[in-house]
Amino acid sequence: MICEKVEIHNGDILSLASTIYSKAKGYTKSLSEITPSPQAVRLGKLNGEDPRFVQAVLDASKEILMEHPFILSELPFGHIGVRAGVDQSNIDDGHVIFLPPDPMQAAAEVREEIKRITGKTIGVIITDTCGRSFRRGQTGHAIGWSGFTAIRDFRGDTDLFGHKLKITEEAVVDEIAGFANFVMGESNNGVPAVIFHNCPSWTGHDEIYFSKSEDITRKLLKGHNPS
Repeated sequence: MICEKVEIHNGDILSLASTIYSKAKGYTKSLSEITPSPQAVRLGKLNGEDPRFVQAVLDASKEILMEHPFILSELPFGHIGVRAGVDQSNIDDGHVIFLPPDPMQAAAEVREEIKRITGKTIGVIITDTCGRSFRRGQTGHAIGWSGFTAIRDFRGDTDLFGHKLKITEEAVVDEIAGFANFVMGESNNGVPAVIFHNCPSWTGHDEIYFSKSEDITRKLLKGHNPS
């Protein structure tokens, strides 16, 4: 559908909402099919949420980092998010949507399929809407990408005054995802995909997630949440 409705050029970057990808692939479930565990019942009471929904969150999680006032968890592919990214919006009542189990593979798959259909080589980002520590409001984040590196690495470059840059690593993939989210909108906008033209190339790496030894926030959370 994207290839039919949008002109695609070599070097473009496609940002695709994880919700629409997951719905197309069937990563959804009816709450009526879910039997909550004792842990889900406990957390449901703690946070005022349907235990069946909580069980869906637990099923999608690799590790629970915080239980209250909401569940914060790590997913198997490395992303850390509220309620494991499980969503009840933009889907029929009584159903939930899960994030793609392997967003990197999802992005590569979409990229390869667009190449097959159009003959064009592009980059692809799978996005999800996430909150941010210390700041109010949600923004788009990249949970999967293909065709470029997530990080533009400036370390070793010099600034306008000749100073050598030591720590600057720009999360370009999240910046693009954030602007895509602005175009997509929320609630009932119904825009699941955004194409970016004329983006410059960059070099860097894909280590966008901190390792456990580097992640100070995770250490502090685990220190205050023995579970």
